[in-house]
Amino acid sequence: MTTLQWSEDMGVEMAQMDATHQECVALLQAVQGADDARLMAAWERLLAHTEAHFAEEDRWMQATRFAAGNCHSQQHQQVLNIMRDGTERARKGRLVELRLMAAELAVWLPQHIDAMDAGLAHHLRQVGYDPATGHIAHPEALPHEPLQGWGGASGLGEGDAPVAGQVAGCSDKKMGCNA
Repeated sequence: MTTLQWSEDMGVEMAQMDATHQECVALLQAVQGADDARLMAAWERLLAHTEAHFAEEDRWMQATRFAAGNCHSQQHQQVLNIMRDGTERARKGRLVELRLMAAELAVWLPQHIDAMDAGLAHHLRQVGYDPATGHIAHPEALPHEPLQGWGGASGLGEGDAPVAGQVAGCSDKKMGCNA
């Protein structure tokens, strides 16, 4: 199994988002390197981080008129549901399933950053959104209608965003994305 490594290529030119992604990679590395005795604790740290990480991005999307039910937010929910399910399975002694999920997350995360988070970061820069204060410097650049689909202002259309395995899984049929 290959351990995910942070690289500058994964950056989205938004310091706060990049720092969160770097932390996520480090926590995922800890899961991948944990022995059985430390696996649950490492996984629970990753899960707590991921819950906060996704909630933060979802708040940014709502503040800048991404639709509440867009595919980006829906993908966040699906990944969290899978991770929580993995936690329950591991508590029943099925640790190998967490290891498989960690391997899947190591494939999914860079694709999610590239396909969805890069589009969100672009949109946030366009509207001049300050994640620390919530201030929007260019309200005139906000979309008139909430953005739908994969990444909104990134220009990705339906079917343009790559996804990986069961962890990603966002499609118009499965997740209610725009057809």
